[in-house]
Amino acid sequence: MKILYPVLMFIVLITGCRKDNTDNTPASTNDYFVSATSLGMFSKTALQSLAVKSGYANFAPIATFDVDFYKLIYKTTFKGNKIQVSGLIGIPKNGTAAPSLISAQHGTMFRFTDAPSNFPNSFSGYELVASAGYITLIPDFIGYGVSQNIPHPYYDQQSSGLTVVDMIKAAKYYFQQQKITTGSRLFIVGYSEGGYVTMAAQKEIETNASHGLTLTAAAEGAGGYDLNGMLTGIATASTYSAPSFLSLLLRSYDSTYNWKRPYSDFYQEPYATKLSALLDGTKDRSAIDAALSTSTAALFNPSFYASLSDPAKETVMKQQLTANSFLTWTPKSATRLYHGTADEAVFYQTSVSIFNRFKTAGATNVEFVPIPGGTHSTSIEPMMFNALPWILSLNK
Repeated sequence: MKILYPVLMFIVLITGCRKDNTDNTPASTNDYFVSATSLGMFSKTALQSLAVKSGYANFAPIATFDVDFYKLIYKTTFKGNKIQVSGLIGIPKNGTAAPSLISAQHGTMFRFTDAPSNFPNSFSGYELVASAGYITLIPDFIGYGVSQNIPHPYYDQQSSGLTVVDMIKAAKYYFQQQKITTGSRLFIVGYSEGGYVTMAAQKEIETNASHGLTLTAAAEGAGGYDLNGMLTGIATASTYSAPSFLSLLLRSYDSTYNWKRPYSDFYQEPYATKLSALLDGTKDRSAIDAALSTSTAALFNPSFYASLSDPAKETVMKQQLTANSFLTWTPKSATRLYHGTADEAVFYQTSVSIFNRFKTAGATNVEFVPIPGGTHSTSIEPMMFNALPWILSLNK
């Protein structure tokens, strides 16, 4: 890390000296933008302090510019209806060139207070990317921020992709109305659930020209891109370290697809009774995991647990998992996949299998960067230390 620090400082300093490719795309209509509320200007020193306080000290050196932050409220489509959602915008100050856009997608969260638009009371770490010289968009996701009354549609591909794409369109409308000049490049990046959401946004942009967006590159880390493959891994393992992830997924699918099934269909007691309170938006992952069991046999209803390994059982759920996986689409934009080889929560094999499928399908612009020995919590740092210089190399 000490060796990388001067490299990163060089990277962020020369972002202000790159060629200015101004984004001259026509202004979008006001179909998405609702409001943008200033959260204040934060100096690079203040952002460095927030980074250290929040456990992101290794990234503090990339903070180079002061940043203006805004809470953005915008519209997206969920289950066929327009709803209001929110996110955070960071705009670097005093750069010498029009800054490019990066949309950064956070990992799985459970507490409402952790929504990025609650900045500075919440801090995702991606705010530092704005201080590195990029206009940075951080969506809250449906189910957080102004939409916290809606159960989060965890690993629902369509709503995940649109939440990002519609924030980009709303932000671009706002920038043009405010005469904020932006560069022509668009990058997207995310880790864990954010890796999945980033891939969903990439697919949405690349397969739907009506969005009017051109993606430069995507960096995606440790997402559950092959959900049935993940399910198979969980079903064949005696323990699983992130039962909170499973509970959020099953709650999400039950709500998003109107199954109306009780928790007892999936879980044994006492866990079935506990889950409503555990997923009420006040508890973080560690508290939820501690209240559940890492033993899959102890956690799940025996009938449901047996059905996970039976192709003839729980077919509706398995079909939905297949529909939300990336099994038929192939990326066109420059793409890097990242995954820790020792990831205990989102299995390494899911990135291996999706990368192999992309290559077999003829993808020529996709790379895979394994992180040797990386767990789910330790792999985001090496991913970002690799992704940021790569993004810079394409930001020309």
